[in-house]
Amino acid sequence: MQTTPNIQAADAARTAPVVLISDKLSPTAVDIFRERGIEVRYEPDLGKDKDALLAAIKDVDGLAIRSATKVTEKVLAAAENLKVIGRAGIGVDNIDVPAASRSGVIVMNTPFGNSITTAEHAVAMMFAVSRQIAAADASTQAGKWEKNRFMGRELTGKTLGVVGCGNIGSIVASRAIGLRLRVIAFDPFLTGERAKELGVEKVELDELLTRADIITLHTPMTERTKNIISADAIAKMKQGAMLINCARGGLVDEAALRKALDDGHLAGAGIDVFATEPATENVLFGAPNLICTPHLGAATTEAQENVALQVAEQMADYLLRGAVTNALNMPSISAEEAPLLTPFVTLAEKLGSFAGQLTETGINSVRIEYEGDVAEMNLKALTAAAVTGLMRPLLQDVNMVSAPTIARDRGIAVEEVKREQQGAFENYIRLTVRTERQERSVAGTVFSDGKPRIIQVKGINLDADFAPAMLYVTNEDKPGLIGALGTLLGEARVNIANFRLGRAEQGGEAICLIEVDDTPSEAVLAQVAALPLVKQAKALQF
Repeated sequence: MQTTPNIQAADAARTAPVVLISDKLSPTAVDIFRERGIEVRYEPDLGKDKDALLAAIKDVDGLAIRSATKVTEKVLAAAENLKVIGRAGIGVDNIDVPAASRSGVIVMNTPFGNSITTAEHAVAMMFAVSRQIAAADASTQAGKWEKNRFMGRELTGKTLGVVGCGNIGSIVASRAIGLRLRVIAFDPFLTGERAKELGVEKVELDELLTRADIITLHTPMTERTKNIISADAIAKMKQGAMLINCARGGLVDEAALRKALDDGHLAGAGIDVFATEPATENVLFGAPNLICTPHLGAATTEAQENVALQVAEQMADYLLRGAVTNALNMPSISAEEAPLLTPFVTLAEKLGSFAGQLTETGINSVRIEYEGDVAEMNLKALTAAAVTGLMRPLLQDVNMVSAPTIARDRGIAVEEVKREQQGAFENYIRLTVRTERQERSVAGTVFSDGKPRIIQVKGINLDADFAPAMLYVTNEDKPGLIGALGTLLGEARVNIANFRLGRAEQGGEAICLIEVDDTPSEAVLAQVAALPLVKQAKALQF
């Protein structure tokens, strides 16, 4: 298997690339591949047979999948010629993306092909739960006539709480407003201006929990959103509220939801996704006024046709022409500019990630300044990389193609500034994020060795690598801080690999960037934050 992405994708020894389709995909995909001159092996049940997949993937150039095929490190190791994986859909939980990146395999998805379908399923769930349609259907078909048993509730005039107001969430909000619901929304990236455009009221999560009659989830599954609907969150919800989850399993504490349904604290729930899938058994099954569907959010003829067409076109374009679209681990860069541009794409994304990991409130705008030779490069790719890095801490599925659209959908203004070299560095990128509470900037450069470096944070000059695990500390520039911090980390068995300092002025604001061997625990971070002179302490990962 190749160790770096090969823009000239097809092997010279073969007349045509080979694509394996290991999940059930629309015939449209097969037709597109063949029309473009690509050999197709359509084996839709292969994804369920691990051993057969390991044997079949050995000599293929592309792998087209849905959710059944699990692309593990073992599968990637068995693929000697694999260059691209195409996921017909948005979620890539079934793909080991870091392992694919290490193996030089591009991972593509189709982020917008099933948005309407998923949004419509969430709205359908709201109706089904509020009118107890599934239970009423079963009762009626059993020969009963229990009209008084199934007393429902109107949606009109109720308050819908949308958790995650991105592409799908905003469509749900639009449909709900058309049904005369009041819509409130929680989304860290949603600006006040964008909320006004959508006709929703932007609120914090706790307020949404306490006010909403119905809560619908449309946020990715990340470390920050895991069990976002916890037992504590459910306790804050209205008596008789309803919960809808057509987003990702793991967003809801299923045991806590079951208890709330049994106790009658919640009036019902519509669940399309589960923590473990296939969900042949689950703690929720059998709960009162629970409607479950087997991950049908994207299961319409139209959506499957859209994502199949998109994934086939994207994979064919890459294998035949080297064009990269909707890749999660590869920038959209042409073959000619790749060697020069790639180090700066890495720098831009890491600068964005630096800012994104420190941002906890809604983003209003992003300004990226390019100075020197880098200002004459492909700024579209560089800006997309920076915005991708900024959003990825909260939206893991974001990529360089979808990031600008997601920023635009959330009303985040993205500004590019380019100028000739003015300072000591031949190339210089500075990213400034303005949130509802503050403005933060971080700048970096690429040295002659091709390695990206941090050279400035919040206007304070310092020089540091982007290390896998780092500790970011802001503090007052007074004696005693370094000793106390070193002692605390030492006692916590956190080994310091590198320690970089910078200050605005003597006795003023200062910053420590500490490279550590392992990410400190939350308890250790809390101890660091509690030290005298420390203003903020955050763990960063790159």
